[in-house]
Amino acid sequence: MIIYPAIDLIEGACVRLQQGDFQRQSDYAIGAVELAQSYAEAGADWLHVVDLDAARGRTAQLALIAKLSSIDGLQVQSGGGVRSSRDIEQRLQAGIKRVIVGSVCVRQPHSFIDWLRHFGAEQLVAALDVRQQVRHGSVVWEPAVSGWKEDSAIDLFALLEQLVAAGLQHLLCTDIGRDGMLGGPNLELYAQIRQRYPGLQLQASGGVHALTDLSALQQLGVQGVIIGKALLEGRFTLPQALQEASP
Repeated sequence: MIIYPAIDLIEGACVRLQQGDFQRQSDYAIGAVELAQSYAEAGADWLHVVDLDAARGRTAQLALIAKLSSIDGLQVQSGGGVRSSRDIEQRLQAGIKRVIVGSVCVRQPHSFIDWLRHFGAEQLVAALDVRQQVRHGSVVWEPAVSGWKEDSAIDLFALLEQLVAAGLQHLLCTDIGRDGMLGGPNLELYAQIRQRYPGLQLQASGGVHALTDLSALQQLGVQGVIIGKALLEGRFTLPQALQEASP
């Protein structure tokens, strides 16, 4: 299982949000390049970077993310504010290995499908950030859009049927209710996804707070896990996480 240490960026600074809420922001003194370098030296092969400025419609932090992408031995997947094929091209040119696409997957799935065909499924990650809802008496998982501010009224699994049929390989799924809360990942949700789509490369995100969470995700067959706040706040070290996730 791949460990993806996470760095969220606002105006060049490392931050973490609780449940995507900018009013519940934690700031960290360490610089992004210094933090990424420390993760690389600790053995990370991948880095997960979210550009929260671009996600809010501001200028993308491409120069900084390019520096992170140039660190020896570290591959970067990054998202935030990816709304066009030009946005994808700019990020790939900056050295990003995989570009993460969020709201467009939900609002304009045909555009994302076109990008899968044009750029290749290995270079794109569909980020579906979900909430549990009750619709017509049934409990469903629905992706949120616009920085998690809006519900889509779209069923997660109906959308996945469409994207998987078009060749989707990499799925990043976040339980919004658990993001940044250090309460443990949603194992039931990931078990459902793994059962329905065993061929997907699934990345779990939200809630990881202990090494036992990594063991549980690995037992489900999850291929990757995003870890942000737990590392920044010292719940465990990256070498410990890498050891726990090793085969």
